[in-house]
Amino acid sequence: MTYPLLFRPIFKDKVWGGRALEALGKSLPAGNIGESWELVDLDSTSVSGGGGGAEHSVIENGTLAGRTIRDAVKLWGADLLGATRPTPAGGFPLLVKFLDAREHLSIQVHPSPAYAAAHQDAFLKTECWYVLATSKVNGQDPVIFKGLKPGVTREMLERAVKEERVPEVMQSYPAVVGECHNLPSGTIHALGAGVVVAEVQTPSDTTFRVYDWAKEYGRKGRELHVEQTLACTDLGPPPPLARLQPGQSEARLVTTEFFRVDEWRLRSGETRTLAIRPARAQAVTILRGSGALSTPGNPTVAVEAGRTLLVPAALLPKTTVAATSDLTLLVVDVL
Repeated sequence: MTYPLLFRPIFKDKVWGGRALEALGKSLPAGNIGESWELVDLDSTSVSGGGGGAEHSVIENGTLAGRTIRDAVKLWGADLLGATRPTPAGGFPLLVKFLDAREHLSIQVHPSPAYAAAHQDAFLKTECWYVLATSKVNGQDPVIFKGLKPGVTREMLERAVKEERVPEVMQSYPAVVGECHNLPSGTIHALGAGVVVAEVQTPSDTTFRVYDWAKEYGRKGRELHVEQTLACTDLGPPPPLARLQPGQSEARLVTTEFFRVDEWRLRSGETRTLAIRPARAQAVTILRGSGALSTPGNPTVAVEAGRTLLVPAALLPKTTVAATSDLTLLVVDVL
């Protein structure tokens, strides 16, 4: 019988990371923890991204405790996935993270659809960032770098790369708590210092880095991927940001061909039902507050900030979320 799955977080030490994820209730190991991978099913990762090995989330509750998300996909099949499409390798097609940027992340781009189609070792990475917290760093307001300034051509970008002034041709947006930024594959971008986000993305970490802030932070710059970045970068405007409007308690933030992300806000004592047709696997990430998730035939699962659950398709539409305190969550339909 299927049941909602909870996972052990996988922490990643990053040169740009910090300790801000402790505010989400994370018990962090020593180091500069830049990422907490909440749900992942990758057979391989890049050395500079995930560390070079495979990463499969380990289940921490119920009869499958100690086994991986890949095991659950194999054992439960359509009861877990429903209409959700697995990866070509048979894996779960979503990656959920929390990120803490103590310093600017590298300016980078992920493979464009055309580039990925022409290169078997490059995989699309469409992602979105929901801003959870911000702080000034060295007196500077936190920002998100997303897309090129209007009128910047590929030749102008190439010249900026050679002259080490890529930030000058980038658009930047104030990082505002509660706003969500959609970053389709091919969008040049960087998370700015002082920003903590929840990230939902396709299961890939193919990344082409084009500027690493080495001179700004006095650190050794990592390998750059200039040719790939120039080939992949979309010169058009990026998608607009999204957020709940005044008076709303639920809204669609992001729609892609791979996933859809809704934000829900529940008052303490309120209950809401997860429902989607056709039934698909749904990931639920708790951003603030606490509650209880109830499914037919299973014990109630306590939920709190910083946790991600995977709700099997077979348990919809009779799964409910009840807020025991004011609750904010992301509900992700995995297409």
